[in-house]
Amino acid sequence: MTAVVEDQTAATDSERLARAYLLGVAEPPAPHLLAFVGERGPIEAAARVRAKDCPDGVLRETAARYKTLNAELHLESAAKSGDRLVVPEDHEWPAWPLLSMAVATGRGVKDVAAPLGLWVRGRVNLAEVSTRAVAVVGARNATPYGESNALEFAYFLAGRQIPVFSGAAIGIDAAAHRGALGAGGVTVALLACAVDYAYPASNANLLQRIVDEGGAIVSEYPPTTKPARHRFLVRNRLIAGLTDGTLVVEAGIRSGARNTATTAGVLGKVVMALPGPVDSGGSAGCHALIREDKATLVTSVDEVVESVGLIGIGSAAPESQRRPTDVLGPDALRVYDALLPRSGRSPEQVAQSAGVPVSRVRGLLPELEIDGFAVRGDTGWRQIVRRAAR
Repeated sequence: MTAVVEDQTAATDSERLARAYLLGVAEPPAPHLLAFVGERGPIEAAARVRAKDCPDGVLRETAARYKTLNAELHLESAAKSGDRLVVPEDHEWPAWPLLSMAVATGRGVKDVAAPLGLWVRGRVNLAEVSTRAVAVVGARNATPYGESNALEFAYFLAGRQIPVFSGAAIGIDAAAHRGALGAGGVTVALLACAVDYAYPASNANLLQRIVDEGGAIVSEYPPTTKPARHRFLVRNRLIAGLTDGTLVVEAGIRSGARNTATTAGVLGKVVMALPGPVDSGGSAGCHALIREDKATLVTSVDEVVESVGLIGIGSAAPESQRRPTDVLGPDALRVYDALLPRSGRSPEQVAQSAGVPVSRVRGLLPELEIDGFAVRGDTGWRQIVRRAAR
């Protein structure tokens, strides 16, 4: 079961308003603005951008909109549509998968800066689904071979409770979303426009199905933002960054799917490609990725699961082979693994080791204690080692 958002908010109203302003004032990715927010915090950063009291790089990124951006209107519009702005201060923020973007940016990689916030439509918990997800991407001008495989791979991934992410385009993306929905699983669509703008129009019903059937549509772009050519490449970095691995089902030599795969590789994520007919131009991009050792060749869902390292998720292992920790969600398992059996650790130490926000850690530790996985002592929180039943 995928966690559904109940009350995952933690940001104050002022922080959320500031983030809404910052998210819209610069066209993403905005590395200078992101760094400035990291130094000053969102509220001070937003005030300084409005006053033009910020470094030159930030001034360049925000010059076109700093006076006219109406963040209050964006938040009001989102609320009317049932959408929400998820920000790094919230429990729902997918901090762990997006860490790869921060690391790559720190290494000097361009155009992969993490988002300042994400607009979300749908009740799924973004932090939960993005910690064990696979992206299924490919060509818009897909062949029947490509669409059939995209639908089948997504169907069986979703059937194993592995969320399927894609870009909601026609062709492979749409087939992947439909496959996941057909299995009753979770699928998330990353858009190159606002979540209230159905694009392409032919997929409007599909986008509504994704929301209605337990998934989500996600974007960096504020309400009413229309798609633009450059925004698709910007969007692709989120598909790569929010997932554990990217499967390219069918792609030409020059395609957005290859761009997504390349970005995933730069971020240290697993890249996989499905081979196609040797004379198919639609699979030439997949073959090039494999030939250049930029992707692992896969031919089955089992190989995808093995490549990404998600073995055991959603499987029906015999009771004798199950571990007590199999009942834990992704965040809870990382927190449990960060604890030590013989010495206590503080929530801050656990958060640093697990890569889970400290606010989330503080909520999970008492739950682990109730379930018999942790205990609180004078020196901090300790792990309770539980053996599998024999």
